[in-house]
Amino acid sequence: MWGTSFARATVMAFMARSPTTTVTSRSFTSTTTSLAATQYLLKYDYIPDVLEKRGPYREKHLGLAQKLIDEGRCLSGGPTGPVEMEVPTGALFIFTDVEAAQQFVKEDPYVSGGIVTGHDIQEYNVVLQK
Repeated sequence: MWGTSFARATVMAFMARSPTTTVTSRSFTSTTTSLAATQYLLKYDYIPDVLEKRGPYREKHLGLAQKLIDEGRCLSGGPTGPVEMEVPTGALFIFTDVEAAQQFVKEDPYVSGGIVTGHDIQEYNVVLQK
């Protein structure tokens, strides 16, 4: 019984206090600086018989990619497709600037030779990296 009386007294004392409001505000700031790690992804879609038809274009295709890598404008590139693929369904390249990605598409013999059926360039903002 003493516990119930004590609890009731505590609640009554709490309710009888004069109302005071304390507001603690915290200032949040946001920045709109450009991300230093912005890169550009170029995704290619290939024809189904890419392995049979890429031969005449492959050396110049790889040479163009290597030139942009040597200039520091292409970071990597290679074929893509389902896990354990035997025939790639496309490719993915990572560029440091959008102009390099656009140049690659414009000059790539895989595009002019009909190996690439479609492409897409997207901005990629690296947030986490090893």
